[in-house]
Amino acid sequence: MYEKQYLVDDLTLNDSWRMFHIMAEFVEGFETLPEVYPAVSIFGSSRVNPKSPTYQTTVEVARLLVESGFNVISGGGPGVMEAANRGAAEVGGKSVGLHIHLPNEQKPNEYANVRLEFKYFFIRKVMFVKYAVAYIIMPGGFGTLDELFEALTLIQTKRIRYFPVILLGSNFWSGLLDWVKNTLVEEDTISETDFDIFNVVDTPQEAVQIIKRRVVL
Repeated sequence: MYEKQYLVDDLTLNDSWRMFHIMAEFVEGFETLPEVYPAVSIFGSSRVNPKSPTYQTTVEVARLLVESGFNVISGGGPGVMEAANRGAAEVGGKSVGLHIHLPNEQKPNEYANVRLEFKYFFIRKVMFVKYAVAYIIMPGGFGTLDELFEALTLIQTKRIRYFPVILLGSNFWSGLLDWVKNTLVEEDTISETDFDIFNVVDTPQEAVQIIKRRVVL
């Protein structure tokens, strides 16, 4: 299902022209997103149903963030991304959707009142980090884990400034965190102090309180 053969030439075809597209996406992001500072990036599954507890919790945390003086950045698609944009927009905040086109999903949601379009994941990820003062990680799949571990790596290696990384929903995250502690720490591939990089909470109120304590507006 996922296999596809590539010719070597395909990998370098039109690389010079591709650079102009990459530069254009960076420029558009750099010109648009400073106006949304300070913002919190919220990540999570695109498959979450609007009636689910995760969706409702995301709406609530986004509302609380805006009411506390923050704007909200999401991936601009359905599920958790829609919930984040919805919660922010409904209380008058800047609700940013960093939309990317994917084969099986990513129809932009209607609640983002600041929207950027991306073709390249790596540029979009730069925008998530550069213009965020915190990350909130809701239950999600591979993409959510990618954003989580990239943020932890960048903070751990001091490639970016420290900012709060908050995992919301201890029941969802407990299995992964047990594996990290019992395997990675035990095998000495990370330090036990690396657990200090992030927080695990169960309510929107706890998440927002951590951000308010650690981020000076």
